[in-house]
Amino acid sequence: MSPWLWAVILVVGVFAAHWGAEQLSHPIKKLRRQLGLTAVAGGALVGIAAAGSEIGINVTSAYRGVSDIGLGMMLGSNIVSIPLIVTIAYVASRKRDLGGETEGQDTRRDGGQGSTSSGGQTATHGRHRQENLLRIQKEAVTVLILPYLGILGLVAVLTLPESGRGLQPIDGWIMGAAYLAYLGQAFFRGRSESEDVQWTKKELGLAGAGLVVLASGAYGIVLSTENIVAALGISRLVGGLFVTAIVTAIPEMFATWSVVRSGQVTAGTTSVIGDNAVTMTVAFVPLALVTVPIEDFQLYWVNLLFVALMPAVYAGLTHWGATEHGFTHWQVLLFDAFYFLCIGVMALSVLNLF
Repeated sequence: MSPWLWAVILVVGVFAAHWGAEQLSHPIKKLRRQLGLTAVAGGALVGIAAAGSEIGINVTSAYRGVSDIGLGMMLGSNIVSIPLIVTIAYVASRKRDLGGETEGQDTRRDGGQGSTSSGGQTATHGRHRQENLLRIQKEAVTVLILPYLGILGLVAVLTLPESGRGLQPIDGWIMGAAYLAYLGQAFFRGRSESEDVQWTKKELGLAGAGLVVLASGAYGIVLSTENIVAALGISRLVGGLFVTAIVTAIPEMFATWSVVRSGQVTAGTTSVIGDNAVTMTVAFVPLALVTVPIEDFQLYWVNLLFVALMPAVYAGLTHWGATEHGFTHWQVLLFDAFYFLCIGVMALSVLNLF
């Protein structure tokens, strides 16, 4: 079959898996509100559905014996997703009037003076537009990013030392426990008032259908990636890094655009951190359980370093150069430039493409 046809199957599989994950996310979002979690803290919970496609891809990769595809996707998606989502969120937030679903804490000042009126929200958003600022809640750094960096440090400790290099079954159990700890700290630090929610059979039925579609899409993604990398003559790890990872980020662009346009600026901008934390913990488990040796150690550690640098740069930029927490337009451009610098370093120094 032509590589171009496999590329079409890859894209279809990605959007199918994303649709399935979206259906799973709706009841989980309701559960977040029922538990009384803030938008930031809820990202750690909703991330389990948002990262559903990555989990499905890794389960399929482990099942088909092509775990390198899942490993490459896991690293590559966690590099490209953060600057990409920040850029999309910034552009989407330039709309004059955002939707009416503004997050409760997005309407507060950093000093915690309480919610503003609808007119105050509009005035605040207008000021942010004039200042070219994509504002996010300051607790995103402490509740999501710093624990995520801790998760990445744990991955490095488990997989980089020569004595235990690679993904082992014990590593999977440890990373599963790490996700529970990540979820627990978010719950503890991000409690708000619980809400009454209504559960419908249709919604639960769609969640079940979403799980089936997600699994089917993930299988198509892995199968098509196998055939594309074979046709291109590249390794499965590189295929996961630069083919699967980039394509799987496309649906997230549309989702972020929609969420930010609805007024949920913080949720749209920070949910990617929760997604990535799930990818490096829950999606880590199926690969570890089948044991994945690291054959190209330099490629692995360089990519793991870039994975850690992205949230570190995210945290640094939100605190630097703006009177409120968030990204100015030049910071967004700087973030994008940093991503392309990482790609250039990888292409020139690691892959020796030129």
